[in-house]
Amino acid sequence: MAAMSRSRTWVRAQSRPRRALFLSSPIGLGHARRDVAIAQELRALHPDLQIDWLAQHPVTRVLTDAGEAVHPASSSLANESAHIEDEAADHDLHAFQAIRRMDEILVHNFLVFNDVVDDTYYDLVIGDEAWDVDYFLHENPELKRFAFAWLTDFVGWLPMPAGGEAEAELTADYNAEMLDQRARYRRLRDASIFVGSPDDVVDASFGVGLPDIREWTVANYEFAGYVTGFTPPTDEERLAARERLGYRPDDILCVVTVGGSGVGAALLRRVMGAIPAARRRLPELRFLVVTGPRIDPSTLPRRAGTKVRGFVPDLYRTLAACDVAIAQGGLTTCMELTAARRPFLYVPLENHFEQNFHVRHRLERYGAGRRIRYEELRDPEALAAALVAEVAREIDYRPVETDGAARAAAMLAELI
Repeated sequence: MAAMSRSRTWVRAQSRPRRALFLSSPIGLGHARRDVAIAQELRALHPDLQIDWLAQHPVTRVLTDAGEAVHPASSSLANESAHIEDEAADHDLHAFQAIRRMDEILVHNFLVFNDVVDDTYYDLVIGDEAWDVDYFLHENPELKRFAFAWLTDFVGWLPMPAGGEAEAELTADYNAEMLDQRARYRRLRDASIFVGSPDDVVDASFGVGLPDIREWTVANYEFAGYVTGFTPPTDEERLAARERLGYRPDDILCVVTVGGSGVGAALLRRVMGAIPAARRRLPELRFLVVTGPRIDPSTLPRRAGTKVRGFVPDLYRTLAACDVAIAQGGLTTCMELTAARRPFLYVPLENHFEQNFHVRHRLERYGAGRRIRYEELRDPEALAAALVAEVAREIDYRPVETDGAARAAAMLAELI
């Protein structure tokens, strides 16, 4: 009788649909694009897997377009992107300090998450830079009742020079707390996946008396390689994309984009101020300015030879169609341009440690892009000259991996 009871329990367990909850960072749209690619590969390995998404705008825009299931509790989340936008001014975002001042939002969102996993059993929770969930689970390990996988494309808070010794001490303190959490509760993460390769990790220290970041990351993470979510287009596909966008073969198309948050408006205005000077130098130049979902295109000036668009689904196709680009220093956009082998200028947000250190390090490893500081763009003629010079640049980038999503999914599939 006992054996029959155990058998029935086993049959019920086997027949229950498997479920995963995906948490995708709302600060920019890069996380959403790569996470959708990983989710699609994960379903190929587990066709019966149901994936729910706990996410905020603008991530929900990408998920809805991709046909993904957004959990109803998502509407209860406090918006992190709005906080980041409030912290930014004139292409300056002190990212570390902004996150330090986000505690109330993170606590609120963790409580929403905890209610969701209380109400529904999930076999796996995937957190792509879900800082709130990772931190508070380590502080309250008894709340973990699911397999938990952590994804990130950078490791280590780094101080900006302007922050002086005080910021160096603060970032080291934050890093030390993370290292201590991981040492005490190694079992809490069932997988730690770095979106990239070991050489993409900065060769720096967590702080005075703390380990080397790359050495520690290699010892504590698995590496999926970069996740683009697409195969680089062929020349024929690129020409077809240009035609769909309404550009002739002899047009020189410059795409200007600042990602999915609303912090890039100042850069867009500065670039648009240089468009007349750039077109005087190179009359064939045409500009496509993409504001993203959180900047109203109508707030920007109008320029001859320029189109302005808001949210553009599958932006990587548009980037692949360009002859040159100007981007903010976000990792996803810059790596999409790298994968498509397009010349580009990138302008990291001032005081944004990730864009100025982590992203810059990775792009230098690929030999991609030309970094320009925002201060250098005050003179429209200087920006125009840099852009025209970039059009003529010979591309010799390191190839970007195309199997990152499949590799990440294979690591996650083992946890289901």
